[in-house]
Amino acid sequence: MNRIQLYNLRQRTTLITLFGLVIIILTLIAVLFIYNKKTARVSTPIVPPKYHIIEKDISVKNYFAYLDSLTHWNDTLNYPMSEHLIVNHNPWIIDTLAETDYYRLQAKGIFNYDQPSLVVLHKGDTLIIPDSLAVESLLKKRQKTVIDVNIPEYKLRIMEGKKVLYTFDIRVGQNRSKYLEMAGRSVDLRTHTGIGAIVRINKNAAFVNPSNNHRYYTTRRDDGKRTLVPITPWLEPELNGTRYGQLIHPTTNPATLGKAYSNGCIGMREADVWRLYYYAPLGTKVVFRYDLKARDENGKRIKLDDIYPNKKHRNNLGETAMQYEQPMETMDFREVTVNLADIKPKAK
Repeated sequence: MNRIQLYNLRQRTTLITLFGLVIIILTLIAVLFIYNKKTARVSTPIVPPKYHIIEKDISVKNYFAYLDSLTHWNDTLNYPMSEHLIVNHNPWIIDTLAETDYYRLQAKGIFNYDQPSLVVLHKGDTLIIPDSLAVESLLKKRQKTVIDVNIPEYKLRIMEGKKVLYTFDIRVGQNRSKYLEMAGRSVDLRTHTGIGAIVRINKNAAFVNPSNNHRYYTTRRDDGKRTLVPITPWLEPELNGTRYGQLIHPTTNPATLGKAYSNGCIGMREADVWRLYYYAPLGTKVVFRYDLKARDENGKRIKLDDIYPNKKHRNNLGETAMQYEQPMETMDFREVTVNLADIKPKAK
């Protein structure tokens, strides 16, 4: 082999080596890119959970103000914090609030006249303020949450995608029209159908009889005893861009559940409203449907009674009901979308 051939061989060897190094470098860059993409789970750094010790007893009547005071964490955290996120991360609070239900206490042999004075957070209790990963997980679940109401079934369900988290008994509007002093006109009491969102929450609602527009401060229970009205959150949905004034709120007479009894609102047990509230912050999607096809507790298909048999009214329900003719358990409520910018108050 002469000098020229040897020189050419060395040149080719050098080029092959350099080419190999370039391939290795590019491969490493690609691997690092993929790794960083997979591990970049949150846009904000992980912040360890904080612990808050409750310094005094907190009653139901002071509960919301106290929880609101805890959102000062927003000033020190670089991720969102709210009452709902704190309580969802401490679910024992929901259980405690649910136990203030008059009828749950009655089942334990306890008569309680003054629910607002019951202590729900005790001095020395510890609240865990969720870290950024926990908040991210809670917010992702919230995006999948839909409140499903099937009027003739007298059921409200909290859905997470296709999964039923909770099913509650409810009462719905009566099958008639009636003059309501609160509205100043005759009102169709039948509960409306539609798709929308929770647009208002009242944490200290006044109990008002819509028939005469008189406020009342005590209520007669199913056992004939009278108590102060309870403090629980009331939720207002809009449906198809309209606010009908049909709220989701507690009834102090659960004997009326499973009936077309109300003035259009959805009535629930006091305990159930607390649980619903913490799954349904502002903006939560809602579906009010009129589906006569359902399943009983054993999974057997059944046909429900047509509680609003008036043909004209049923036609008004038709468009929404038709969308949900398929059995509820096969529906994917994640497909329900709501643009809060399109939500408009009912014209006065």
